[in-house]
Amino acid sequence: MQTLKSHSAAVLVLLALVSMAVTPAPSQTYPARPVKLVTQGAAGTGSDVVARLVTDQLARMWGQQIVILNHPGAGGSAAARVAAAAAPDGYTLYVAATSTFIAMHEMFPNLPFSIDRDFTRIGLMGELPMMLAVSPSLGVKTLAELIALSKTRPILYAGNARGTFANLTVERLRQETGADFSFVPYPGAAAALQDLLGGRISMMCEAPSAFLGHAQAGSVNLLAVGSPKRLPNFPDVPTIAETIPGFTAMAWLALLAPTGTSEPIIRKVNADLNHVFALPEIASRLHEIGTYARLLSPAETAEFISNEQRVWIPVVRQVGGAR
Repeated sequence: MQTLKSHSAAVLVLLALVSMAVTPAPSQTYPARPVKLVTQGAAGTGSDVVARLVTDQLARMWGQQIVILNHPGAGGSAAARVAAAAAPDGYTLYVAATSTFIAMHEMFPNLPFSIDRDFTRIGLMGELPMMLAVSPSLGVKTLAELIALSKTRPILYAGNARGTFANLTVERLRQETGADFSFVPYPGAAAALQDLLGGRISMMCEAPSAFLGHAQAGSVNLLAVGSPKRLPNFPDVPTIAETIPGFTAMAWLALLAPTGTSEPIIRKVNADLNHVFALPEIASRLHEIGTYARLLSPAETAEFISNEQRVWIPVVRQVGGAR
C-alpha cells in the first residue's frame, strides 16, 4: 500500500512538472487583450504626443490595441490615483511625468497612494531638456547677461503651474545663482508663450518643442538648454552647464505598472519599449519634438528616478511645496 501511495505521489509531481513545462510563461502570452495606458497629460500635450507615438509602435508589435486614458489635473495625482487602483496584471500601464515623482507628494502630502510604494518602474519614455527663452525686448543674449540683469531688477518668468519641472528648473537656477526671478502662473504653456511673444512677460522655461519656429523667426532668444551636451537640432544654444558647471535639467517620462505586476511582464514591456526607442524612424520623430531616448533596464530606471529625486525634492522644499 505504501508503495502504491508513493507511486501515486510521484505521478502527481510528474504531471505538475509537465503542466509547468507546457504552460506558457506570462511574458510569452502577454498581451492577450487590449492594454490601457493612463497618462496625466491632456490630449495633444507633449507627454500625450510621445505616449501615442511610442504606443502606436508597441501596439503593432503586440498585435493588440493600446487605449490611452488621459487624466490631467490635480498635479498628476488624478492619473496616479486611477493607475494605483488598477489590477497588477500588466493590462494597465501608467506614464508619469517628472513632477509626479518630485513634487506631487510634497505638494499633496495626504494622497491615499505612494508613487514609490505602489508602482513598479519599467523604463523611460523619453527625456525632454528644459530650455530658457527670453523676449528680445529684454536685451540679453546669454544666460550670464540674464542673471546679471536680474540682480538689478526682477525678471518675470512664465509657467503653467507651481511644482512643474519647468518651474523647478528656474527656481533651482535662482537658488544657485542668486538671480531675482519671479514666477507668474499661466493656465497653460500656450498662453504663456503668447505673452512671451508679445513682450508682456520676459522669460519662459519649457521643452524645446515650444519654441520651434519662433526662435528662427527672431520672436524669442534662446539662451540655454538643460541637456548635458548641446542639442543636435539646436547647436548654437549653449547648455546651462557652460555657465553654471554641473547644472542639468532634463524632464522625463517614466513607464510604470502597479506594484505586484509579474516580473516577466515587466521585463517584456521594458525590452519592447527599448526596442521601439532604438528604431531610427522613432528616434528621428522624437528629436523633431525635442525628446530623446534613454534605454534603461527596470532596475536602472528605478536607480535613475531615485537619483533625480535626491537632486530635485530639496528644490521643491525650498520653494515651499504648496505655497
